[in-house]
Amino acid sequence: MTNSFRIERDSMGELQVPAHALWGAQTQRAVQNFPISGIPLPRAFIGALALVKQAAARANMRLGLLDSATAQAIDAAAADVAAGRHDEHFPIDVFQTGSGTSTNMNANEVIAALATRRLGKVVHPNDHVNMGQSSNDSIPTAIHVSAALSVKRELVPALEHLRDVLRAKEREAGNVVKTGRTHLMDAMPVTLGQELSGWRTQVEHGIERLAAVTHRLHALPQGGTAVGTGINAHPEFAVRFCQELADLTAVAFEPGRNYFEGLSSQDTAVELSGQLKVIAVSLMKIANDLRWMNSGPLAGLGEIALPALQPGSSIMPGKVNPVIPEATTMVAAKVIGNDTTITIGGQSGNFQLNVMLPVIAYSLLESIRLLANVSRLLADQTIAGFTVNTGRIAEALERNPILVTALNPVIGYEKGAAIAKKAYAEGKPIREVAAAMTDLPPDELARLLDPAELTRGGIKGGSSGGG
Repeated sequence: MTNSFRIERDSMGELQVPAHALWGAQTQRAVQNFPISGIPLPRAFIGALALVKQAAARANMRLGLLDSATAQAIDAAAADVAAGRHDEHFPIDVFQTGSGTSTNMNANEVIAALATRRLGKVVHPNDHVNMGQSSNDSIPTAIHVSAALSVKRELVPALEHLRDVLRAKEREAGNVVKTGRTHLMDAMPVTLGQELSGWRTQVEHGIERLAAVTHRLHALPQGGTAVGTGINAHPEFAVRFCQELADLTAVAFEPGRNYFEGLSSQDTAVELSGQLKVIAVSLMKIANDLRWMNSGPLAGLGEIALPALQPGSSIMPGKVNPVIPEATTMVAAKVIGNDTTITIGGQSGNFQLNVMLPVIAYSLLESIRLLANVSRLLADQTIAGFTVNTGRIAEALERNPILVTALNPVIGYEKGAAIAKKAYAEGKPIREVAAAMTDLPPDELARLLDPAELTRGGIKGGSSGGG
């Protein structure tokens, strides 16, 4: 024993552990073995793993396997860890043993140390805290629990908020008629409300996609222990454990259908990541549309003005950039990259165990957190506050030769194309050119070429074509 270290022992022998550390020998070995990224597993995962230990202690007590005093000490210690009161004692790198055994033992050792202090006698990390468990079922369980809680508490509320802000903007600016665009080229008119409704529906579909994976995410492999057979766990442990965890979290967790699948594969994590990738793609689309619509303000589209949040240049005074949409696109790129990591990780289920669990957990939780945070920023600092440049929109709409499409049923495609080309060439409004090149009366032209009427759908006769 020195002023800064103490001696700890495990099955491999003795080693020095920092005197202040709540962890023991196995955690210390992992700290020394994996000085790779300096990135520990996220708070959400450590909190979920602590909930696993808390629920396990309660289940083992109710099954008569753990005395009430020891179980209650573990329960209280795990609750403190779950609440984030000891995060500094979880230092192990994400890039560690593929089963996450090091992190499981880190939790066992920290909770045992805290429980020992509380109880006044030794609580053993393996015999007591890890009773009826293995890293091989506890870590996959913690992946499901942490992801389920993060989706429920962070991501879904953020997406619902974004949906609601989009809906409010639809009501506020929905009647503005603007030039539609396909291939980034002028097309038939739409309303701003219709454009926003497309974005809103993307977000709504994202929420629905998350709901679709929920049942599989709530199915836990806890109880499979080492290889899926349930060795060293009470036959009723899995059911009791899920009941206790449900009480702790208000989430309807249940035992998985097949523990061999639950330990050896991470298909549900891959599925969830796929849904997160779709949400990222949706946000990328919305963010880029906002950037285009805001572009200029003089030499671009200039249809809307996003809130000015900060100076945009260190050399060009007065420049303001669409910083939140840009941040959104970077988040989307990161989530798409994380999905690739999780996909490769999911392929690494070798026989009875997946061996990329920590990086799957880290990447999945990072994607959830980033999407939740940026969705709220996009809603509050971009969409809620943008203003519509109605004059610029009306001017472009008036000069849009593609409005001639509405005349196709009356004058035919070829005549319409000639009118559009002349309008382009001479820079004249389509109504003026059509009046000169057809014998249609002014009132009928005004009716046929009314942009607002053209946004209401339906075919007035004739044929339709591609983009």
